[in-house]
Amino acid sequence: MSVERKTLHSEAALNTLAVEQTWHFEGELSNVTEAREGAAVFLRGLERMQPPASPDAYDDVLLVVAELASNAFAYAPGPFSVRLRAVADTVQIALTDTSPTAPKPRSVDLTGRGGIGWHLINTVAEQTITVPEDAGKTVHAFLRW
Repeated sequence: MSVERKTLHSEAALNTLAVEQTWHFEGELSNVTEAREGAAVFLRGLERMQPPASPDAYDDVLLVVAELASNAFAYAPGPFSVRLRAVADTVQIALTDTSPTAPKPRSVDLTGRGGIGWHLINTVAEQTITVPEDAGKTVHAFLRW
């Protein structure tokens, strides 16, 4: 009996096997809302295939997408992209922006000047990783689904 091996001839063929979606933005304030809305559509589709293990999972992913996109708008001028990928019981969020500076915690300013976003992200994510890129960085956040 012979075994037939199929090879993938392009990345597009590989992506059809993964549950993922990528959005590209110009770097405008409205893109923060658009990224969150795109993530909500993605998650509603994911819920039909695999319900989340926790009732907070949906909102946690949306929170992280909104915070990362907001930080990209505020601290990395120019375009950014957001990719969501579902693997097993995890949702990976990857945001690529134009700033080479890795995010870091700041003191929380309760008068409205921020400082809480990175703390929130690291509270709800199981892991965060920042990877330097040629022209910026990619921040990866992994959340339980």
